[in-house]
Formats: sequence, structure tokens, C-alpha cells
Amino acid sequence: MNRYPAWKYIFILAVVVVGLVYALPNLFGEDPAIQVTSARGFALPLDLPNTIDDALTGAEITYKNRERAGNKLLYRFNGVGDQLQAADVLRAELGEQFVVALNLAHATPGGLRAVGGKPMTLGLDLRGGVHFLMQVDMDTARSQQLDRFVDDIRAALRDERIRYVSVRREGNGLLVLLRTAEDRDRTMNILRRDQSLQGLTLRELEPGETFGLSATVQEQQLLDLQQTALRQNITTLRNRVNELGVAEPVIQQQGADRVVVQLPGVQDTVEAKKIIGATATLEYRAVDESNDPFTAAATGRIPPESRLYTDQNGNPILLRKRLIVSGDQLIGASSGFDQQSGQPKVDVTLDGVGAGRMLDFTRDNVGNRMAVVYIEQKPGGRKVEEVISVAVVREPFGKRFQTTGLDSIGEATQLALLLRAGALAAPMEIVEERTVGPSLGQDNIDQGFNSVLIGFVLVLVFMAFYYRVFGLVADLALLANLVLLISLLSMLGATLTLPGIAGIVLTVGMAVDANVLIFERIREELRNGNTPQASIHAGYEKAFSTIADANITTLIAAFVLFLFGTGPIKGFAVTLSLGIVTSMFTAIMGTRAVVNLIYGRRQRVRELAI
Repeated sequence: MNRYPAWKYIFILAVVVVGLVYALPNLFGEDPAIQVTSARGFALPLDLPNTIDDALTGAEITYKNRERAGNKLLYRFNGVGDQLQAADVLRAELGEQFVVALNLAHATPGGLRAVGGKPMTLGLDLRGGVHFLMQVDMDTARSQQLDRFVDDIRAALRDERIRYVSVRREGNGLLVLLRTAEDRDRTMNILRRDQSLQGLTLRELEPGETFGLSATVQEQQLLDLQQTALRQNITTLRNRVNELGVAEPVIQQQGADRVVVQLPGVQDTVEAKKIIGATATLEYRAVDESNDPFTAAATGRIPPESRLYTDQNGNPILLRKRLIVSGDQLIGASSGFDQQSGQPKVDVTLDGVGAGRMLDFTRDNVGNRMAVVYIEQKPGGRKVEEVISVAVVREPFGKRFQTTGLDSIGEATQLALLLRAGALAAPMEIVEERTVGPSLGQDNIDQGFNSVLIGFVLVLVFMAFYYRVFGLVADLALLANLVLLISLLSMLGATLTLPGIAGIVLTVGMAVDANVLIFERIREELRNGNTPQASIHAGYEKAFSTIADANITTLIAAFVLFLFGTGPIKGFAVTLSLGIVTSMFTAIMGTRAVVNLIYGRRQRVRELAI
């Protein structure tokens, strides 16, 4: 009656062992470390580790080990002193092309990391740092898009030599006034064919002294515009946060028009604001083909019509002072593959004014090179200028063109990202700001740990005292439940916050509820004169529906909290939801398996220790 088949015992044991393995990384602490990444997001050179090793060896600094994960290098050190000294050495050695960030790397043993083991991520309230909630000005984003439409319509009419009275914004739409009905009809056909003006609904106005067209922006177009502006701002913020040396920042969308920026370990909010609000732009310039840049760099004799820049590899390059197009005239950039050659490419789209200037330049410079210069204003007034792309003009182009000759789709993606993210797509303002000190974060960790420990011990003592052997079985299940909950939080990469710790404490208290219902049902069956074996069977079978109903309703409430709550509420909902799932497993299957092992194989049981 009270026996499990062998596969169930194996399954339960396997789940507990896996949970224990993935919970163990939380016991090993962290190592002082340095993380090296590209300042512009490009792939790291293959010989970079050798350069870093030579610099550290020259400064007589030793490190524990080195890891390369994706597009970053991580060096672990034995102490904070070595870490800080190494950071100064590498920043001087690597220069502006790389970001050297101080970090605390998880000291998980290699065997556990090999199977994906990692500790829980601590939230800002536990680790310390700064938190910003930023509001994106969507009204300005819409206004900028309408202004681009006005410029594009004017450029299209000038290209077709159509004389117009005016092209202007009218509320949330556009108004085009023309001299004749023929001009109006031609304009209608042109606007319908132009791909850059897709998303406009055109309507003819009643004729009067002028012949007009009304153009309104479709609602879906405005929604897409808002999401594009929000994504571009998030990408820009990620690029800028690299300058703060934050190893694991959290930058994510909240709601329809807000962005959360969390910078663990950063205490200087003034410096953080300077970086986040920094200005960056792009410039398209012609390459000086008639002079040697290396000679100019060596002698210091730079032609009066040119300026000396450096590319990503530090090589000199001469560019003309005359500006072709600036970044504020760039509408969009996307990466992909060229259909004819199959090579990676970047598609760039300019506004009307930029398209005209680009067409004039490329018409006269086929076969010559054109460069893209990335310019960023650093804190303290320092300006950084770097050539991020040089391409040959194959044929005249204006509004849309391609950049090819790239080594990989990864390079194309990064170039498109830089072209899009040079500046914010829409203004942002900080609407909420919080700072958590590292000492307060450690106090939160200590108090949270103590609350879990005290609650856990009190529940253990009560269950063992009140339900005797069955209480000890419930205590064992509660311990397994806590291990499984921590392992799930670690595997899922969930961020543990103070509300999350509250959810764990609540889970510890709620985890024994199911066992209390089962044990009281067993007691009732014994009082009714049933045999011990039948009482155990009835207790688990009859209490199951009540336990399931109670936990499912709580799970629904936790799901709603996660769906509609903000960051702290989501953390509470995650731990509560996972705790419900693990407690259902340990309190029903886990305790039943142990009770079956104790009583199920005994032929005669006179009484139960409950």
C-alpha cells in the first residue's frame, strides 16, 4: 500500500543531487578580478592576452587564472591590492580602445562551472550601487519623426522639380500645398512610391487658391517609432555605461517609455550622471588620397585642408576637414547579407538634407574612400575621435547606401549598432534616483541570512516537537526544499533582492503547510480506528486536493504580481513562485518517499510516531 517503485526513488534522489550541485556555487564567495572588453563592442584581438600578460609580468603582478568568455577577458587575482595595481597598469597600457573594469568574479570551482554552476546574482539593495529610472520623451521623438517627413517630402519634390507653396507640420500630421491640380496628382504618386514615406495616410483637400494634400502618420507607425527610439536609447546607455567600468550593469525597459539603469558597485552618482548624459555623434568625411598619413604623423606636417585621425588599430589616417554628413542626419542602420555576393553589409538611411549632400559628394568621388568618425564627449570636457569604418565609393548614392567589405556579420552588427547609437534617439530625464552603500548592502545580506536561518530553525524545532518522527521527515523535506529553491534561482540567473529574501522566508513558513495538512489527516484517520498503513495512505491521498487548490491559488497571485509588478515586486514573486513549486515536490513526493521507506516495508505497524 505504501511503497514506491524504484524509479520514483531514483528520480527524487536525482533531483535532490542536481539541486545540491547547482546550489553549491553560492558557498565559494568571490575573487577580485579585472574584466577587459572593447570600448566599442568589437571583437578582441587574438594577441591581446599576450599583451596583457607582458604588461602584468613587467609590473611583477601575478594573477590566479585567466578566462575568455565571448567578447571579454577576465583575470582573477589573490587580493584587492593586486587587482587595483593591475587595473592601473592595464589602463595605461591598453589606452582608449579597451575598457578595464574592476569586478568581483564568482570563485566557483572549475568542475562546477564546467556544468554551468554559478551563484545567485545579488540585486542592488544587497550589493550596493546606484539606481536610475529614466523617462524617454516620446513627444519629442514623434516631433523629430514628423520633421524628418517634412524634410523628405521637400527633398522628393525638389528632385522631381515640382514647385510647392509650402510643406509643414499640421498638428500630428503634415500639410503639402501645391500650385496646380497636376502638381498635386504627381506629388500623390511620388509620396506613395517613396519607401521612406511608408506609414503615411494621404488625403486630397478641397481645392481653393492652392491644391493641398493632408498626410497623417498611422498609429502603428508611431508605436514602432517609439519602440525603436526606446531600443536605441537602451543600446546607447549600454555603450556609455562601459565607461564607468561596471562589469554587470542592469539596463532594461520598464513599461512603454521608461528605462531602468542599475549600476552595482558605483557610489558616485555625479560621475554616473555625466556618463549617462554624455553626448556622442558621427561624421562622414572624405579620405585624403593625395597625402601619406604615416608621413604626416611622423613629421607633424599635416595638409591645411586635412586632419589627422587614428583608426581602431591605432594607425594614422588623413581625412578632409570638409564635413559630408553628420550623425543627426542618419535615420537608421541595419546589418545583413548582400544578396549578390553573400557578404556581410550595413544598410544606412539618411534624411533628405543628408541624402542631398551625400549624393553630391559621391557623384564626384567614385573610386575614392569615405570614412565614418565616431566622436564622444567624455567627462571633464575631453573629446575622443576614432575612425570606425573606411569604405570605397563604388557608385553615386544618396538617401540609402550599403557599406560592404566587412569581415563578419558580427562586425557588421557592431558597426550598425555604433551608427544607430551614437546619440540618444529621444531625450531622457532621470525621474527616480537611489543610492545603496556597500556597507548597507552587506548589512542587508547579513540580516536576510539571519531571518532565513531563524525562521528555518524555529520551523524545524516546532515540527520535530509536535509531529515527532513525521516532523523530522518534514524537516528533511524542508531542507531539501531550500536547497532546490536556491539551485533554481542560481540556474535561472534570477537576481536576489531584499523582497526576494522575504519570499524565501515566506516559503520556509509555507513549505510545511502541506505536511501539516497531511499529518493532521493521518491523525484523524488513526482516531477513526484505521490501521497505521491505511491512515498513511489516506492522509496523503485525501489531503492532496486541498494542498493543490491552496498552492495553485497562491501561484496565480504570484504570477499576477510578476506580470504587473515592478522590480522589487517581481523579485518577491519569483522566489514565491519557485518556492511553491519546490515545496509541492518535497512536501508531497519527498516526504512520502521517506515515510514509505520507514513504514512501507514493515508488515505490521502497531503505532505511528506522529
